[in-house]
Amino acid sequence: MTVNYSRIGVVGAGAMGRGIAQIAAQAGSEVLLLDSFAGAAERGREALVAQWNKLHEKNKIDAATRDAYIARVKAVDSVQALAGCDLVVEAIVEDLEVKRKLFRELEGVVAETATLVTNTSSLSVTAIAAGLKHPGRIAGFHFFNPVPLMKVVEVVAGFKTAPEVCKQLAGYATQMGHSAVQAQDTPGFIVNHAGRGYGTEALRIVGEGVADFATVDRILKDQAGFRLGPFELLDLTALDVSHPVMESIYHQYFEEPRFRPSVITAQRLAAGALGRKTNEGFYRYNDGVMQQVPEAPAPVVEGTPSVWVSPRAARRAELLRLVNTLGAQIDSGATAAPQSLILVAPLGFDVTTVAAVERLDATRTVGIDMMIDDAATKRRVLATNPATRRDIRDAAHALFARDGKAVSVIRDSGGFVTQRVIGTIVNIAADMCQQRVCTPADLETAVQLGLGYPRGPLAMGNLYGPTNMLEVLFNLQTVYGDPRYRPSPWLRRRGALGLSLLHEEE
Repeated sequence: MTVNYSRIGVVGAGAMGRGIAQIAAQAGSEVLLLDSFAGAAERGREALVAQWNKLHEKNKIDAATRDAYIARVKAVDSVQALAGCDLVVEAIVEDLEVKRKLFRELEGVVAETATLVTNTSSLSVTAIAAGLKHPGRIAGFHFFNPVPLMKVVEVVAGFKTAPEVCKQLAGYATQMGHSAVQAQDTPGFIVNHAGRGYGTEALRIVGEGVADFATVDRILKDQAGFRLGPFELLDLTALDVSHPVMESIYHQYFEEPRFRPSVITAQRLAAGALGRKTNEGFYRYNDGVMQQVPEAPAPVVEGTPSVWVSPRAARRAELLRLVNTLGAQIDSGATAAPQSLILVAPLGFDVTTVAAVERLDATRTVGIDMMIDDAATKRRVLATNPATRRDIRDAAHALFARDGKAVSVIRDSGGFVTQRVIGTIVNIAADMCQQRVCTPADLETAVQLGLGYPRGPLAMGNLYGPTNMLEVLFNLQTVYGDPRYRPSPWLRRRGALGLSLLHEEE
């Protein structure tokens, strides 16, 4: 078997280092595993042996393959033992000075032709390479945990990294069975950068009192198809990991509003409510099993008022058909009759703004999120405004739950929940393309494999419409007066011209 690197060193025998060593050995490389803690490298090798034995027991690999893998991994006890390596992967603590010290040691040991890479997730590759004799051979090679299962690796070019180094690393990633995506040396690289919108916007929504954690999670899973809600995800990754990353990227981008962290996670981190691993986070856990938060049933009401739908409602024809199908009488007057339930369906605006601008009776006005085709969702989302009467809210809830589809009723919010979160995700992704952090194609691959979104963020924007995304963001910026929502030029220009967000200029 011919591989790009026949002998590699892995410094750091923790979960990441072991995972990298595993897939490297499986690709055919001889692997030397080193750790600064006495006995850690040997324990790491023993863990790999146990892993391969388990795969053999499950008939996923045969005995000869298992034995070949085991024979390729050796624990070593000094940096000098890595002298013959043509690639060394650093997977140690996220401390800039500690990493710099290690690379200075490696430069004095390995050949000048050897490639040196860092698995850092949050530090600058350029900063790590600064001051070294041969910075052109140093790059980022960022894997995700668990390495054997997360099939994407970010190949990160520092300011002085030679292009050939990145090309070689990308080829090696392919040999290890992973998809390589090329990134410039910017805070968060691709995956952690693109992932800023999902959790931070959900935290803002809860922080405004719009909905609780469980409701936001239900909406984003059922309306938009995310596998995990943002608060389930934060509990899984743990706040002692997630919150420092939020702060790090925010500060590295000099307090860019799009990445602003939340006091909610800061407070919970201080309290030790880290998530699944502490049995308490945004949810409670018993032996690692999340305790479900029950959802209140739809209210039972006597009679349904007639329904008047705003002429400016998104998907108005579809909304009228839905109301009719659910058995309500349509109020077809030019203005709403005195007893009618008034429905608005804004993009980006809140219900209050629409009621005020359209001179509607706010006490009878309810919003419904129609950005997504109703047939494509498992949940409908309604929003009241501060003046909405309880009987009107209950009537709307009961009506839209009549066919058995789940309904969430939230307090007033520009862009409801899904519009806000998806708009933020798409906008950040578009701006990454504008900044040339990576290609649109690599962005889509990295996010789908690294974050598990139902589709890449640019494809998501295309699905819901670049012009709709643009409208959502412009209106959110109007409602909140926050530069967080300013549309990226990449999105603004493509939305204005009706182009795909994946379109690259000639």
